[in-house]
Amino acid sequence: MTGIEQLPVRDELRGKTPYGAPQLDVPVRLNTNENPYPLPEELVQRIAERVTDAARTLNRYPDRDALALRTALAAYLTRTTGFEVSREQVWAANGSNEVIQQLLQTFGGPGRTAIGFEPSYSMHGLISRGTGTGWLSGPRRADFTIDTGAAVRAIAEHRPEVVFVCSPNNPTGTAVDRGTVTELYEAAQAAGPSMVVVDEAYGEFSHRPSLLPLIEGRPNLVVSRTMSKAFGAAGLRLGYLAADPAVVDAVQLVRLPYHLSAVTQATALAALEHTDTLLGYVERLKDERDRLVRELRALGLEVTESDANFVQFGVFDDAHATWRALLEHGVLVRDNGVPGRLRVTAGTPEENDAFLDAVRAVTKETPR
Repeated sequence: MTGIEQLPVRDELRGKTPYGAPQLDVPVRLNTNENPYPLPEELVQRIAERVTDAARTLNRYPDRDALALRTALAAYLTRTTGFEVSREQVWAANGSNEVIQQLLQTFGGPGRTAIGFEPSYSMHGLISRGTGTGWLSGPRRADFTIDTGAAVRAIAEHRPEVVFVCSPNNPTGTAVDRGTVTELYEAAQAAGPSMVVVDEAYGEFSHRPSLLPLIEGRPNLVVSRTMSKAFGAAGLRLGYLAADPAVVDAVQLVRLPYHLSAVTQATALAALEHTDTLLGYVERLKDERDRLVRELRALGLEVTESDANFVQFGVFDDAHATWRALLEHGVLVRDNGVPGRLRVTAGTPEENDAFLDAVRAVTKETPR
């Protein structure tokens, strides 16, 4: 059989590994930032009703513009952020990763570059390379906040066509100040003009208000969101963006025909009908996230401030050895490769208790 190294793969993809996290069969799995609460039964029934209706016309293509879904997403953003968004400002795709891919296909590509501030969401760089877009790694401070002055200088020097800002940031959990985003946007327009993409995949979990209102008067600013986290619908694969209507028009130049299935649209619409219930779960997870921060600090660990549904903690002499030790106690967390640190997703109270018990046991067994 031919190995991948014998295939005529593009040079920028050689030696790379696919994105993914270990999916191991353990009692407590807190490594992929999933919402631990299953969808409520009344929502499951509503999904079944909507999908049944959609199934009756599966011989026809779905609404290629997803008008009903975009209308509902705009209403959700308007209600939860207090900033009025119209359907024409919203676009939806198969997960926020496809949103990012479409943005890079539209505004990036061969001969163009994108910049992100690492450690951050690794798919920004992976999708950049996958679309032939050059990737630049921008600076962060020791506390994992963006070094605004250094970032502005990097943008001025490299003149990237796309700038990624992840808030709250994955894997560190840190949120980004409004002032930082506006400074980066101004720098990007002076150097480009360039698109600035604010990735708010974990926005509903933040202590701070959404950065969405910043799109007003900034035609090259995009805010991306997902239903995977706050809506507990990781298996749905539904992401969306809000931006100037011209951006929505532009990404449609690269979208695949009928890219959102009728079943996906029906399921997402059902979930949006149960927003209040689902955001109630978010409030529980925010409380649990804050508890994890307190408890880990009480154990003498260094914990990064978190506005997401996960917590970065350390510092360990050998983070991967600690990861293995926690796994031996039946708890799976994420080793993202950030030196000395691990990341744990906020789970149910019972899952978090098991995690904290494992940390106590491991830190006694292997002092830092």
